[in-house]
Amino acid sequence: MTTVIGVDVGGTFTDLVLHDAATGEIRVAKQPTTPAAPELGVLAAVDAAVPAGLLARCAHFVHGTTVGLNALLESRGAAVGLITTRGFRDVLEIRRGDRDDPYDLFWTPPPPLVPRRLRAEASERVAADGSVVGGLDEDDVLRAARLFAEEGVEAVAIVLVNSYANPGHELRAAELLREAGFTGPVSLSHEVSGEYREYERTCTTVVDAFVRHRMGPYLHNLDRELRSRGFAGDLLVTRSGGGALTLAEAAARPFETILSGPVAGAAATARLAATLGLGTAVAADVGGTSFDTALIEDGRLPLLYQGEVVGLPLQSPWVDVRSVGAGGGSIAYADSGGLLRVGPRSAGADPGPACYGRGGAEPTVTDAALHLGMIPAGHISGGIELSADAAADALAPLAAPTGIADADAVAEGVVRIAAAHMAQAVRGVTVERGVDARGAAIVAFGGAGPLFGCLIADELDVDTVVVPPNAGNFSAVGLVQADVVRSAARTLVRPLDADALPVIEGLAAALFDRLDGAGAVREVDLDLRHRGQEHTLTVPVRLEEDDVEAIGARFSAAYHRAFGHRLPDPLEVVTVRATTRVVLDADRPLVPAPPSGEAAGGVTRLWSFRRRAWAEAPVLAREGFTGPAEGPLLVIEPTATTYVDAGFAVEAHGSGCLMITRKDRG
Repeated sequence: MTTVIGVDVGGTFTDLVLHDAATGEIRVAKQPTTPAAPELGVLAAVDAAVPAGLLARCAHFVHGTTVGLNALLESRGAAVGLITTRGFRDVLEIRRGDRDDPYDLFWTPPPPLVPRRLRAEASERVAADGSVVGGLDEDDVLRAARLFAEEGVEAVAIVLVNSYANPGHELRAAELLREAGFTGPVSLSHEVSGEYREYERTCTTVVDAFVRHRMGPYLHNLDRELRSRGFAGDLLVTRSGGGALTLAEAAARPFETILSGPVAGAAATARLAATLGLGTAVAADVGGTSFDTALIEDGRLPLLYQGEVVGLPLQSPWVDVRSVGAGGGSIAYADSGGLLRVGPRSAGADPGPACYGRGGAEPTVTDAALHLGMIPAGHISGGIELSADAAADALAPLAAPTGIADADAVAEGVVRIAAAHMAQAVRGVTVERGVDARGAAIVAFGGAGPLFGCLIADELDVDTVVVPPNAGNFSAVGLVQADVVRSAARTLVRPLDADALPVIEGLAAALFDRLDGAGAVREVDLDLRHRGQEHTLTVPVRLEEDDVEAIGARFSAAYHRAFGHRLPDPLEVVTVRATTRVVLDADRPLVPAPPSGEAAGGVTRLWSFRRRAWAEAPVLAREGFTGPAEGPLLVIEPTATTYVDAGFAVEAHGSGCLMITRKDRG
């Protein structure tokens, strides 16, 4: 039995969930995010909900953070120097030699994180099989060290060709840097990624060096402050690929945490979908800054092995979460042609929407929702008092430049446009993959997710919306449910035949030894392709059971599902992947306990989007609600408000979830 705390830092609010396995108690808290120093918002949430005695009994503190992501988005990381093999100095600018958007005449690649003057070359060469073709010129490394000292470089990335097959030259280069007096972080590509493709591996290593300068101090400061409050357990950080890393691992491999926050909500959705038996579910996480969505099939996370942030590829396990700038804080404006637009710019946590009364003056989605009665006036989580007058004052100036009648129509337009952006993102993870969104259930969560569940359902013609308990903090629930996960990969290009299986087994065993996964569940995946092809599909394998035919059949099925046909060509292995998983708490809740603490609110004036009219609608407390009840209505709880439009009905499920179902097509 353990006590676990999960804290997710969003663009506007920082959410906390505590689960005490001994008593079954669940506590929640929501505090404004503090962008300048995110750890202050985390600590404020802890202080608001967790007494010192309970914090002292906590075994695990699981944190979802956007510090690394923000460093990339804002280009505020370390000054990085790069040492690479002679002839590969410009790989960051050459990239793949193609255009990300071939139809955009004005497309330009993102600027490299390392300027050319800080990219140093060293003579050396290792072959793809690990044999040394040319030795390392140590004088080249020492010249690079002097250059970095003169230029004030704070972190160094060392990326030598084929070092994943033989890391000797990288290790020696790092030794020489230290001997020359460099004391900052050094990222070695063979430790960051065991895969080929020089541009992707170089970029991943540079990103690791770039964000480590901010990530390490942030995590250590948070750990120190928690321990000063009595915390004696383990601080864990969620990975972009699901699961969590220890503090030391996250500080050493910060590139694995770039999408730490959004992944937690997808993971919680996958567990909930498996619990409820939802074959296909779509995570719809609406926060203050963004809308994050992921497709969940048969309770499984959509896992990729290369992601991309701000146009930069990262060779790392990656849950496929799509994000768009459509959240509660997204700012509405009139463009140069007089059209009403929403986002991606956000009011964020500071100053926040106009209705927060914290200095914001621009109209946002939250202001529009408050004006339409979708959010009850008064206090919300974090001690913020909502002002309907301030919301109306912010929306009114948009009427004239857009030619819209009044503030009511402006507010309706803002909410509809935001919902359309969200629906388009959902199509990106469903329709674009050949999945009919109409057969999915939308799992709506985040501070504003339950407000938009019915609107997104109408946009996509979906019949079912699920709102989990403590919906506003559901991403933090995903943190409480996290396992400790470690992964490693190594490129191994060879035909898939009987002779390959012993080699694969030996390499997988070596990767597991490196991961030190004693007592963990072990998983092996192979990147496979038809001979002569460039790209791969990843399939799980059971090395102790599978033969070549079984692995080939599994790949063929995956290939047919992805491309609609099968090929007779022989297969080859490209990469071996090993993953270990340690379950932190077998007694963790599959879904959180029902919320409490919100009293019924009587009747409110509420806009119905389906009727295009105002209605007198009931405001129901989620605690004790069983239903069924037909919309329009609101269901309120401490961390979120659920909006049920006309034509939909809502009732409580035995799990504590609200199940919203369509009653007519409108």
